[in-house]
Amino acid sequence: QVQLVESGGGLVQAGGSLRLSCTSSVRTFANFAMGWFRQAPGKEREFVATISWSGGSTDYTDSVEGRFTISRDNAKRMVYLQMSSLKPEDTAVYYCAAGPFVSPRDQDYDYWGQGTQVTVSS
Repeated sequence: QVQLVESGGGLVQAGGSLRLSCTSSVRTFANFAMGWFRQAPGKEREFVATISWSGGSTDYTDSVEGRFTISRDNAKRMVYLQMSSLKPEDTAVYYCAAGPFVSPRDQDYDYWGQGTQVTVSS
């Protein structure tokens, strides 16, 4: 099974920046699209960004476009989420996910990490 591990979460002031990282613990020949989702306490999981491993296509939710950037390093089997101009409403647990194609739908992803907490204070 594919296992994903997120890192890089923490506490930052509004207007600050963080970079989240996600990697697979098992090397395979599969070529997965990757996504980032987030979930605040008591709320539904929300799409943030997605990227394909080949072709460089990306998609973002409107609330983060222009502030967040998703990127990848295929040699390291890593995907990143660079977050800038952070707002208190960005506070959530952020999850990395892997699936067969680029999609904003969580149901299209097959593998999930355990999440990393991001807290933005005013």
